[in-house]
Amino acid sequence: MLPLSPPIQPMLARPVKKIPDEAGWLFEPKWDGFRCLVFRDGEEVTLQSRAGKPLNRYFPEVLAQLSQVLPQQVVLDGELVVAREGHLDFDALTERIHPAESRITLLAEQTPATFVAFDLLALGDESFVDEPTSVRRPRLEKLTAEGLNITPATQDPATAREWFTLFEGAGLDGVIGKPLDEPYTPGKRVMAKYKHTRTADCVVAGLRWHKDSEPGESVGSLLLGLFDDNGVLHHVGVVGSFPVARRRELAGELAGLITDGEHPWLGDATVEGQRLPGGITRWRSTEQAWVPLRPERVVEVAYEHTEGGHPARFRHTAQFVRWRPDREPASCGYAQLDEPARYDLDAVFKGEVRVP
Repeated sequence: MLPLSPPIQPMLARPVKKIPDEAGWLFEPKWDGFRCLVFRDGEEVTLQSRAGKPLNRYFPEVLAQLSQVLPQQVVLDGELVVAREGHLDFDALTERIHPAESRITLLAEQTPATFVAFDLLALGDESFVDEPTSVRRPRLEKLTAEGLNITPATQDPATAREWFTLFEGAGLDGVIGKPLDEPYTPGKRVMAKYKHTRTADCVVAGLRWHKDSEPGESVGSLLLGLFDDNGVLHHVGVVGSFPVARRRELAGELAGLITDGEHPWLGDATVEGQRLPGGITRWRSTEQAWVPLRPERVVEVAYEHTEGGHPARFRHTAQFVRWRPDREPASCGYAQLDEPARYDLDAVFKGEVRVP
């Protein structure tokens, strides 16, 4: 019988700007997927999400794979990822969360997922959660078997910095640092994460009022746009998380830009294939209200990832950096979004650093 049972909160990480030079850290690539804890107890295998929900029905091929390679009793922490053409594909991974069983079966064949293990919580009847990273990592490495992916790791900060730069080209998300002398602490931000952050100048073409205020009183988020090569303005995401006082100030500052006239995201001005705000998605069954603004102001925002192919969008809420009164809205195009150089995903699994 396993000494641990689901659900267990995974150990978390806090954002840190710089990979430290001092000893005492184990560094790993930060995989861009779904956090997943795996519990195997005899014939039963359970996939648990970060939020504690079961993932079994969405990833039948992972269950089959792990049943073949894992010990009879084991608990692992790791990540579910989808690789396509030697590159992690987060969009393809999100499509796997679907209500239709027939769709799940099809995608399990077309875009199979893989589990990447990066921590060992239990083996047999022995729990390792109270053991430090320096003990858990060697025990995890002993589980290496055909078909089980274990993330590479290093204690060398210089190697970690090379991984941070090169592995992004394979779709990875940065670097994770684990204190070597710390135990596995569920739900606590014991680890450190070093993530890629970029900036872009975007057109402010709309807003949403804050959910806890009356319309016109407080801004919740600003809707961002970028122009493609054909001069079409696409909705690429939002910038939010403003302090309370600033939300109210923005309501006054932007009131004069509110328009009920022509707008690139409304009516006959829209074109086929254009990304527009507020639409119905797999995650939202109703349209989301927004207020159009004349696209005259430019804001610089920080972002981590784009997704959605071409035209792309920001995956997460962007962070406000500064207003750019020196920029013309028409100059805010997709060309400014950085694309990392491609890198071989197989080399990442091996922990290799080589110039592409």
